[in-house]
Amino acid sequence: MTTDSTKASGSDSTFSNFTFEEKDSNLIKAYIYFSFFAVFLGGLAGLLQLSQRAGWITLPSWLTYYQLLTAHGVLLALVFTTFFIVGYLFSGMVKTLDGKLTPTERGLGWAGFYFMAIGTILAFIMILTNDGTVLYTFYSPMAASPWYYIGLALLIIGSWLASIAMISAYVRWRKKHKGKSSPLFAYMTIATIILWLHASIMVAIEVVGLLIPWSFGIIERVDSTLTRTMFWYFGHALVYFWLLPAYIYWYVNIPQIVGGKIFSSSLPRLTFILLILFSVPVGLHHQLTDPGVESFWKFLQVILTMLVVVPSLITAFSIIATFELAGRSRGGKGLFGWVKKLPWKDARFFVTFMGMLMFIPGGAGGIINSSFQLNQVVHNTWWVTGHFHLTLATSVVLTFFAITYWLIPVLTGRTFTKHLNKLAIVQSILWLVGMILMGVVMHFAGILGSPRRTSYSDYGGHEMGLKWLSYTQVIAVGGVILFIAIALVVYIWIKLIFLSPKSEKTIEYPVGVVYEKAAEPPKILEKWSVWITVSIILSIVAYAVPFYQIFISDAPGSLPIRSW
Repeated sequence: MTTDSTKASGSDSTFSNFTFEEKDSNLIKAYIYFSFFAVFLGGLAGLLQLSQRAGWITLPSWLTYYQLLTAHGVLLALVFTTFFIVGYLFSGMVKTLDGKLTPTERGLGWAGFYFMAIGTILAFIMILTNDGTVLYTFYSPMAASPWYYIGLALLIIGSWLASIAMISAYVRWRKKHKGKSSPLFAYMTIATIILWLHASIMVAIEVVGLLIPWSFGIIERVDSTLTRTMFWYFGHALVYFWLLPAYIYWYVNIPQIVGGKIFSSSLPRLTFILLILFSVPVGLHHQLTDPGVESFWKFLQVILTMLVVVPSLITAFSIIATFELAGRSRGGKGLFGWVKKLPWKDARFFVTFMGMLMFIPGGAGGIINSSFQLNQVVHNTWWVTGHFHLTLATSVVLTFFAITYWLIPVLTGRTFTKHLNKLAIVQSILWLVGMILMGVVMHFAGILGSPRRTSYSDYGGHEMGLKWLSYTQVIAVGGVILFIAIALVVYIWIKLIFLSPKSEKTIEYPVGVVYEKAAEPPKILEKWSVWITVSIILSIVAYAVPFYQIFISDAPGSLPIRSW
């Protein structure tokens, strides 16, 4: 391991000669490579379930539409994202802090990996045996095998162990560099971990305290409103757990790739603080049509949800400013001449930018989802599915793909060749075409009322049902194109891991340099105790009364229901 760092905050150095120690590299590769299996299997499950819904195939008796739908959601929304995010965050923490993990931190990282891997395998087995077919929103009254819930609990616990390892590395750096602002990547990683720990504690309580005893028969009944509310306390924050690492790439890594500088070191930190505050107390906007919670508290969380738009707009301004700085440093003239100077032929930028563009309609659709009145039109329709396919499955996933195009070469020493670069650009174009046909058309089908979670049906030849089915054909075509894109990215990964030529030079881990005219970040932004306290207070204000009302209600609770 070597570095040429002169200031760990990233303002004077990009660590251009950095290499990972083998032990740290192996840990990062374990998380990243495991996530690749989840991408392929989850994509395959999505292709099969979409083909069934379109009426193209008939599934064998041992495999159902809802098994595939559960596998698709769990593998992509929970497994792929969590494994990839942990691996990526580990890489950046090692890179921007002291250059290596301590044996204890590395041990926690491996313990987290094994917990997560064992939990994933256990839950996946339950899905394959049709004992975990409760979709990825695993609240009551549908009940899976207790071993499915145990697998999910292990996945969460493993992520906590990995988080503790990264927090330890951060604290160790802070003790050595008292009074200094922490590296931007490390700062944003800690913010992401704080959000994850805050949100996932609630779903862990739901799983361990209610669902596991309930599925074992230790508890006879559980309140479905309670489990739904506990899940969505976690569920919407999960969206930002996916998004924040993508923001890290946009803010920290992309500036170096485009040859520019980080526009501000303060705005990214403020953005992440705002997301810590407003990402958790918003879950009730997923329950706007649910009984059992008073409308006032739903409306309050709708308002808090709209506040999340603010850090998104700050991000848009900061990233565009970074791109403009880069374009003008390359000779761009005039109002928009800088746009032409950006590295459009570099997949690490192009793929990411395509994801950024799709975040615009994806985010706009999210505002409709969380609007108190408009939600009534699109709730539980394919509109909702289309929304998170434009956000998670496009903006976030394409960003994660772009990360792999330089992170795997850094870890393996193999070259991201011109041929692979062209394939990556083709892959992203295929992904966009597939997602427009699938995700965008889902929005139109949703406006017409097409339900989000149903297997194939012609609804007895009803006119509206047949109209829904015509949209489904287009959506399924998009799904086929997306799976071809998945196969192509898997091919690129295999080449980068095993077959691409070895590089004779150290491959750069790109970390951007802060713009020299940018002000130093205010010290208050690094006072984590303040922001954690405010976040908890906001959550108490948003949820204390709804939880109290649920607890004192005379609802009898639900027995475990297996509807399949």
